[in-house]
Amino acid sequence: MDIFEKLLKHRGPIGEHSERAHGYFAFPKLEGEIGPRMNFRGREKIVWSLNNYLGLANHPEVRATDAKAAADFGLAAPMGARMMSGNTNYHEQLEKELSDYMGKEDTTLLNYGYQGIMSAIDAVCNRRDVIVYDAECHASIIDGLRLHQGHRYVFKHNDIVDCEKQLNRAVELIKTTGGGILVVTEGVFGMAGDQGKLKEIAALKDKYEFRLLVDDAHGFGTMGKTGAGTGEEQGVQDKIDLLFNTFAKSGASIGAFMSGDKGIINYLRYNMRAQIFAKSVPLPLVIGHLKRVELMRTQPALKAKLWDNVNKLQRGLREKGFNIGHTNSPVTPIYLQGDIPEATAMCLDLRENYNIFCSIVVYPVIPKGQIIYRLIPTAAHSDDDIAQTLKAFSETKQKLDRKEYKVAEIPMV
Repeated sequence: MDIFEKLLKHRGPIGEHSERAHGYFAFPKLEGEIGPRMNFRGREKIVWSLNNYLGLANHPEVRATDAKAAADFGLAAPMGARMMSGNTNYHEQLEKELSDYMGKEDTTLLNYGYQGIMSAIDAVCNRRDVIVYDAECHASIIDGLRLHQGHRYVFKHNDIVDCEKQLNRAVELIKTTGGGILVVTEGVFGMAGDQGKLKEIAALKDKYEFRLLVDDAHGFGTMGKTGAGTGEEQGVQDKIDLLFNTFAKSGASIGAFMSGDKGIINYLRYNMRAQIFAKSVPLPLVIGHLKRVELMRTQPALKAKLWDNVNKLQRGLREKGFNIGHTNSPVTPIYLQGDIPEATAMCLDLRENYNIFCSIVVYPVIPKGQIIYRLIPTAAHSDDDIAQTLKAFSETKQKLDRKEYKVAEIPMV
């Protein structure tokens, strides 16, 4: 069979719906200034789908810094891979400031979060090593594990008993391979919003020899007294050996970084293939990141406002009888029951008749018969945004329960 013919016949569980979904449920276009209200197909919507936690995307100081840096340097500088010709004082300054903020000895910048954590796992572990990881780790971590040629053991989500069971298996295996153990989990799980059990996992270091890698993409800027993340929130920042964060959430930008002890970070700097063979992060982004980190550290009111909105939204949903799971972060899931056509019909109603735009998650990401709406509150949302959203979900859930969204197939839009 021709390889392209095979792909066109079997487009994947999401791709098979592309004709009906494209441009609306998939690949929608939000237009206008980034914020809690944007335009979708020419009409204003209250938007709950942007990871702009602190509202920095359109903060005047951020916009001014980004614009000046672009005018001063353009998007090309510095040219080349960072190891060869793409290093600058600004890159090194950002790494130092991030290290200070995270309470770590050193930091290395990463062009992209997805590529970065994949490449870090690949660089740290060889075929003799064993990786133990949480079952609900992000897709980027799973893809990093696929690069790993050694063994990997998964533990049930946030189940410390099962984590220890897998650690025991890993300990037995490395007696024959001569390798080491890397445990991988997340600070905040981006779908359910629950924090990883970092404190409990770190405590297992008293019994087992392993290193701990934490993806804290959703915790950076939102969790902990200073916003340094979930490790700070749980009092175990010093127990995390490799701390991965992105600028794509609270930073409202793109790129990522890894922090840890100087020796291992320098090793990664010289061995991460996704970095040493990639063009350096452009200066406007680096300088913009410096401004964002400055605001995170000097304006605690941003995080305070975020959490004020988080608490109002989550409390309102619980009071109205919604199941929002065990979230203890800004990520706010709403769990409902229904098939894919029902879910899309409800989403259509929310967008067209209530002007609420939020992300919907269905099979194959989650089991059949389940619906998750994932709402991301930000510091920029207003009390009116929250009130309208609570009303909209109350009314549409009643329709869902009455089977008013029961349709044969995904509606055409």
